[in-house]
Amino acid sequence: MSEIRRDPTTGDWIVVAPRRLERPWQPESFCPFDPGAPETGHGWDVLILPNRYPVVSADTLPPRPDGFYETARAYGRALVVVETPSHDLDDLSDLPVEQIEKVLRMVRDEAARAASDPGVLYLLYFRNKGREIGVSLTHPHSQIYELPVVPERIARELERAEEYWRSRGRCLHCDVVARESPSGRSLLRGTRWTAFVPYYARWPHEVHVYPLRHVQLLTQLDDEELAELARVLKAVLCALKRAVGRPMPYMMVLHQAPLRGDHRYYHLHFEIYGMYRPDGRLKYAASAETGAGIYTLDTTPEDTAERLRKALASCRRDTS
Repeated sequence: MSEIRRDPTTGDWIVVAPRRLERPWQPESFCPFDPGAPETGHGWDVLILPNRYPVVSADTLPPRPDGFYETARAYGRALVVVETPSHDLDDLSDLPVEQIEKVLRMVRDEAARAASDPGVLYLLYFRNKGREIGVSLTHPHSQIYELPVVPERIARELERAEEYWRSRGRCLHCDVVARESPSGRSLLRGTRWTAFVPYYARWPHEVHVYPLRHVQLLTQLDDEELAELARVLKAVLCALKRAVGRPMPYMMVLHQAPLRGDHRYYHLHFEIYGMYRPDGRLKYAASAETGAGIYTLDTTPEDTAERLRKALASCRRDTS
């Protein structure tokens, strides 16, 4: 059974989930997400399924007290969002905008359901793409973790945002958006969303996507905002695919507030980490990054933005 352990030196939560070793690893002949598989059936275009190898679950037992280390019950849900019946599509950006919008609506609906569970404090929605970063199944899909704890990276963002709010009376993230939108790092700006390469990017092709309206949770986004978000994500992910001449592995993570409590100082956003350097080589998080949290960028965010804007123009030409 899974359990959650806390690092007393950093505050990080670690989910110990031995059952994950049993999951299939990039099978060539059978995909459990294909139509007609035991879990999927037929007649669908988007599915949300329980993860058969979950990191958290409703039936997990309370951990045995250690007496020194802090532990937590690995309660929650681990879900897979199967984004299309088509196994051979390369990426989310290959789907029609209407399909991406439906994926986002279903995730929003699941977030509303999760908020009614008193044992769930945080909903983490994320997407991994590419064999290079260890995707176990290549069928287009994303994942949802409904967790009883707030991930430490989000907790640090919340702390910084609250400090800024209290000292200046404004949203830190809104000020970041105001600074980035007219800069040379801006990629696109719609009526409801903006996308840019952040001044403080850690990864070679990192893009942040922000709603222009100050909201904290996915459930606060209306249908018009989800529709434009689908268009923005399709454009940004298409640009990542073309930026270095071959499809780019990436990680995409929704950063939002905890499901309960007053977090008016926070601002929902997506962070996308494109993992290829400009020369097409994979960027690894090695000793400085993993051991010390010091990231080294082999390009500049400004050059990355210029490269992605050219790729965006190519995407637009091909869809016009």
